Amino acid sequence: MQGYILILAVLVLGGVIATVGDRIGMRVGKARLTLFNLRPRQTATVVSIMTGGVISASTLALMIGVSDQLQTGLFELESIQEDLENARFALAQTQQEVTEIESALQSATQEQTKAEERLSQINQSLQQAVERQESTEAQLRRTQNQLGAVSQQAQKLRSEIQRLQSERKTLLEQQATVQAQIAQRDQEIAERDQAIAERQERLDRLEVQRASLSQKVNRLTEDVDRLTEESQDIRTGFVTLRRNQVLAIGVSTVTGLEAATQVVEQLFREANRVALQSTLLGSIAVDEQILRIKTVEVEQVINRISNGQEYVLRILSTANYVAGEPCVVEGQEPCIDVRLDAEVNRVIFQPGEIIATTPVETTQLANRQLVERLNLLIASTQVKARQDGVINVDTVQISDGQRATLFRFLQQVQAYGRKLDLLAIASQPIFTIGPIRIDLVAIKNNEVLFQTTPSPSTR
Repeated sequence: MQGYILILAVLVLGGVIATVGDRIGMRVGKARLTLFNLRPRQTATVVSIMTGGVISASTLALMIGVSDQLQTGLFELESIQEDLENARFALAQTQQEVTEIESALQSATQEQTKAEERLSQINQSLQQAVERQESTEAQLRRTQNQLGAVSQQAQKLRSEIQRLQSERKTLLEQQATVQAQIAQRDQEIAERDQAIAERQERLDRLEVQRASLSQKVNRLTEDVDRLTEESQDIRTGFVTLRRNQVLAIGVSTVTGLEAATQVVEQLFREANRVALQSTLLGSIAVDEQILRIKTVEVEQVINRISNGQEYVLRILSTANYVAGEPCVVEGQEPCIDVRLDAEVNRVIFQPGEIIATTPVETTQLANRQLVERLNLLIASTQVKARQDGVINVDTVQISDGQRATLFRFLQQVQAYGRKLDLLAIASQPIFTIGPIRIDLVAIKNNEVLFQTTPSPSTR
């Protein structure tokens, strides 16, 4: 309502001032008045301009005087706009702070929930701790009762510690002296270790020789026992069949019981013929049966060899028999006891496999000494082969079997003039039935010096 009144007042005041100004202008024009030495018309124009200015000034003065808002808009608008912008910026900050506070409040609420849960757990733990405290206090009271006795022991231990510290100081001084002595002795020990290593290497080689010789001695002992037993028989007659003498030997690969039975029967016929010729010197029919063995033993061997594998079959005498054995001459029941052996004819040594070794220690070997070392190597080879299952170990073929090959090898060993090792290696696959075929190799520090064949492979 106040605005309408203000507009009406401005219109009325403008009309009144315009009317007054017009009247003044007319009168000035009619009177042809002049101001400031101007022409009448120019003076009228100035009066009109002044009248218009008065209208505007009075209008503005009226509006300012009547409206406080207009006064504020004219004189304080820029300040108000600045305050408004600042208020808007503060509002934005306040809203952001409110958002952050709400987020922090939510987090604080969650933390409070967690804290309350932890507080509940702590209360439970506290309750348990109180219970443990009560138990601990009870135990503490018991411990305090024991503390008196422990204090006396602690005093004794302190005295013992002081004594041990004194002894430790003395021992440290002694240790310094001993370490100096140890440093000196370490040098002496290093020198002795080298000498011991050389002697140990020689001892190992001698141990191998001892083992081979021990086996040979055991074999000779068995032979002596056998000869002693046979000597008893020799007093009453000429021994033609000896214990463990092979009467027949063969290699068989058959499948089925019938074929296995035929092979065994053929082998027994051959053994029976050899036994007859040995005991009666061929003075009786060959087809007379004189061998004796349990049927169950023969059947076991037949069942065993019928699986298609290659077997070595042997029939051996189990005792000594003399020429003209009475039970044979008189035509009694079979009385020559034998046994039937069956061994799988497998590969015992692969080509290039080391069978035996012997060291050559001296730098200057006489022919006799070199031959002795060679004989020891061959004897060790036979012992090793017999232990591993080779049947025929009596024949040992070296390289191609030519004496010239062996002689050339021994000459190379003798001309070398330094310590080395002699090896006997398999030149071909050596089976259970044998024979033993070997090559000789001379090595030094695992390096081949010379050999009886161009390029044997060792393992």
